[in-house]
Amino acid sequence: MESLNLGNRVITSLVDFGISIDFLSVIFIFIPILVVLIGITLGVLVLVWLERKISAAVQQRVGPEYTGPLGAIQALADGIKLLLKEDIIPSKADHLLFIIAPGIVVTPVLLSFLVIPFGEHLIISNIQLGIFYWIAVSSIAPMGLLIAGYSSNNKYAFLGGLRAAAQAISYEIPLALCVLSIALLSNSLSTINIVEQQAQWGILGWNIWRQPIGFIAFFIASLAECERLPFDLPEAEEELVAGYQTEYSGIKFGLFYVGSYLNLFASALFATLLYLGGWSPTLNDLGNYNGLINESLLYTINTITELTFTLIKSYFFLFVCILTRWTLPRVRMDQLLNLGWKFLLPISLGNLIVTASLQLLEL
Repeated sequence: MESLNLGNRVITSLVDFGISIDFLSVIFIFIPILVVLIGITLGVLVLVWLERKISAAVQQRVGPEYTGPLGAIQALADGIKLLLKEDIIPSKADHLLFIIAPGIVVTPVLLSFLVIPFGEHLIISNIQLGIFYWIAVSSIAPMGLLIAGYSSNNKYAFLGGLRAAAQAISYEIPLALCVLSIALLSNSLSTINIVEQQAQWGILGWNIWRQPIGFIAFFIASLAECERLPFDLPEAEEELVAGYQTEYSGIKFGLFYVGSYLNLFASALFATLLYLGGWSPTLNDLGNYNGLINESLLYTINTITELTFTLIKSYFFLFVCILTRWTLPRVRMDQLLNLGWKFLLPISLGNLIVTASLQLLEL
């Protein structure tokens, strides 16, 4: 209600300046989307810089140093370089599929950010099926990888696309089962409701304490879904040159690169929402400032605090993912499929059955 009242006051002030209410209603539809796009772009740039710095520290190197302070804008420089490079399409490739494949990969990942709450009021669309919406939308991206490999008319690219499809099928089912366990605990599929249910008891109410097995299974399945080491079989350089990306260059290659990091960033945010309490602070109550400061300033402080907690937890999850990449060796394809079908699937299914049984006992 506080955000609604504040928004109404802003709209009323702009109307008093003579701006049409119809024009404002159209503008206010696109402003949240634009803000989220800019925010996740900056988040991905920070993630790329952190990965380079952390990997350099793991290998006792310095990492990027000269492009901006401590190499902070190296990722931006690389993006501009890819944007200006020549875009080559192989002569024997399927031109239409070759062109649309990067868009099929990136678009579903961007759509998944529509239901991610960075704070109690920092969400574009609070739909009641938010979690399953993410699973449904994210399952489209592997189709783009398969199309990219097929349309390239290259045996290495096609093999990478087939690997991506097999890997997605193997790990989306355990991922969905882990998410369904959380939905049973929260009695809701809404991302907002899941976080609010965890916030009742502070840090002790986080789902990671009630679902430790589910969290481990979710973590492994997320790495496989994002094609991160040790599960980067679709683009294994030593075996497939660059997998489904082999024939791509310029901005199309850049879209695949950005899409992989966007997917990882989204997975970290969902892990935070599902298991780490989302925007809720580590203590149940940080103090009541009502009466000491005005309502608008209080709302701003709360919003910044919620966003900060969400990002801190998400980047901690990303830090663990980066360390995993530079610590564990790549598995074989048969080991990847065996892990998904023979280990993660039974574990996540058993976790769901136990969770459902305990919920029935409580009723």
